[in-house]
Amino acid sequence: MSDVDASSNPRVGVGVISLGWMGRVHARAYRGVAEYFPDLGVRPRLVSACDTVAETRLAAVGSLGFQRATPDYREVLADPEVDVVSICAPNFLHREMALAAVEAGKPFWIEKPMGVSAAESREIALAAQQAGLVTSVGFNYRHTPAIEQARRLIRAGRLGRITNVRAWLIADYASSPEGPLTWRYERGRGGSGVIGDLMSHGADLVQYLVGRIASVSAVSQTFIPERPIPTKVGVGHTGWEVSDQKGPVENEDWVALLVRLDNGVVGTLEASRVSVGPRAEYIIEVYGTEGSLRWNFEHLNDLEVCLGRDQEFQGYTRVMAGPDFPEFHRFQPGAGTSMGFDDMKSIEAAQFLRSYATGEQLAPSVADGWAAAEVDEAAVASGADGQWHDVPRVSGTTTYDI
Repeated sequence: MSDVDASSNPRVGVGVISLGWMGRVHARAYRGVAEYFPDLGVRPRLVSACDTVAETRLAAVGSLGFQRATPDYREVLADPEVDVVSICAPNFLHREMALAAVEAGKPFWIEKPMGVSAAESREIALAAQQAGLVTSVGFNYRHTPAIEQARRLIRAGRLGRITNVRAWLIADYASSPEGPLTWRYERGRGGSGVIGDLMSHGADLVQYLVGRIASVSAVSQTFIPERPIPTKVGVGHTGWEVSDQKGPVENEDWVALLVRLDNGVVGTLEASRVSVGPRAEYIIEVYGTEGSLRWNFEHLNDLEVCLGRDQEFQGYTRVMAGPDFPEFHRFQPGAGTSMGFDDMKSIEAAQFLRSYATGEQLAPSVADGWAAAEVDEAAVASGADGQWHDVPRVSGTTTYDI
């Protein structure tokens, strides 16, 4: 920890739009910045929150630390004390809110997928770039110290020439056929299904560690074609009540991709939201001519590495994250004491605020969000026609290639 006097750092007023599970994670992340990143140069102050649920607005002021709350996100953006804003609303509202943030001149941290289509993501990215705003997109897995350490090893050539990559994001949150037919399963409001929800993280991890995905070939499937229509709205994936009436699922439950990267690397990616068994098995493996590495989100503090082809005991060594891994020392004093999901989001919040304070795009940018959306769009198109699809290049600063 730094001995910097946090009281001398200027305050940054924060607004959060939508206080579901992810909005509350953002609020906690901002609060954590003051403790874990006292040397950041700025201190976040929770000014205003927006939510349409009255009880949530009461909680925002009563227990989450906000000074005020409103049902209208436009009031958050118009608030002169709000310097930056988090957009944590459902996917189909992202475009409207992000463009309003651009109009208000507010740098924003937006959850992925940035838009429900590549076209929406492109519109958001170009608007923010033209306005000169620093931004952040919620690709939280790249902020894990083990992933950052993996990137160091790859960039240092420790694996030799990278040959192929393998990633899969297998979850069970939609595995029950009795799960409610929420907006996530509607093409108009949710966009793609597991492609936008989980595969966008996989695409970002591959690009962050290895290089830009240039073309994809995909197959996708919907395994649960109907779901019960809800009678009571919940938060995230919980708290919903359903009727006996069912409606159609309009997007995919599962997808598998073959990918080619600009640098000649090839790979396979897979994602499912309906698995029975894995809970959140998000794994990436990178293979090179002199070694390989593997990371699993279910054991996020571990990195498995094999460096060299002629070891006496060939195979993976399990390395526990410790103070020598990027940013780990801010949270725990030594290996074996674990970090968690919220800690990753605190790192993400700090990157966003550092970008804001310096004017340098350090956090995952709107261009990164747009790039992942183009991979998603190519996967959707390939899943429909069975052909290889090129992934268009995007403009702007993509932080995965810095």
